[in-house]
Amino acid sequence: MRILANDGISKSGIETLEKVGFEVITVKVAQNQLENYINEHSIDALLVRSATQVQQELIDACPSLKLIGRAGVGMDNIDVEYAIDNGLHVINTPNASASSVAELVFAHLFGMVRFLHSSNREMPLEGDTRFNQLKKAYSQGTELRGKTLGIIGFGAIGQEVAKIALGVGMKVLATDNEVESAPISIEFFNGQKITFQIDTIEKDQLLKEADFITLHTPAQEKYIITSSEIKKMKDGVGIINTARGGILNEVDLVNAIEEGKIKYAALDVFETEPTPAVQLLMNPEISLTPHIGASTTEAQERIGLELANQIIHLLK
Repeated sequence: MRILANDGISKSGIETLEKVGFEVITVKVAQNQLENYINEHSIDALLVRSATQVQQELIDACPSLKLIGRAGVGMDNIDVEYAIDNGLHVINTPNASASSVAELVFAHLFGMVRFLHSSNREMPLEGDTRFNQLKKAYSQGTELRGKTLGIIGFGAIGQEVAKIALGVGMKVLATDNEVESAPISIEFFNGQKITFQIDTIEKDQLLKEADFITLHTPAQEKYIITSSEIKKMKDGVGIINTARGGILNEVDLVNAIEEGKIKYAALDVFETEPTPAVQLLMNPEISLTPHIGASTTEAQERIGLELANQIIHLLK
């Protein structure tokens, strides 16, 4: 059987599949050439990340396909229901990237509260001429310990975020339409473990009480954070989106930053990827990364192995 990993797969994933007789192709095929390539090479399984679209038209045009795999969590680029209705397996890796995304959330959090995203811009330009002025400007940081983190979306990634927050000494609030309660186990280097039970609460309560809010929901048809939700938040709140563009209204975000309602903001995902709005990119108050939440070496290894094992189970 032939597998096209159109957006790549880890070496360990390839080796695992090849050991049991699968042929893995890692050539990058353009979206408009994908149909022809799949048919010409009789591809049985197509593996994608967020870049490649697998919609009804492609599924109909490629009868050799038996499986579609998403290297990651969100599957908004795949017509999942249609694929399943037509007898295809659809898989993803919901747990493999949870740690890497959670760590990026805190990379942004720690950076924001100490103004690293601004300081790293200004120091190379003016650190030798305005050192004392910059020191004064960036000396009003705050600590995360003792603050309240609100987690919107309490699946695998949200729960991993909670682990780090608890370890830092933060209070954790969570809201989720499906998860009512979750045990959060923190494992230490010496084998010890401590478990907290976190019960989810109503979204409005979280908005009112959280000092920082981080988003971890799938793609939505409508925004989940707009000006109306922002008005319910504390003055000087911080907000982080490492989930999906389109769940946070970016215009309302910028307005709230300019008005002083939101003090800290971080974005790893954008409504108009791969060309984020200029007013976001040029805003010195926003900490920015280019959709790298799951992009660590360790996460990609876990994703590749998880995909490989699922494929072997389903197709071998």
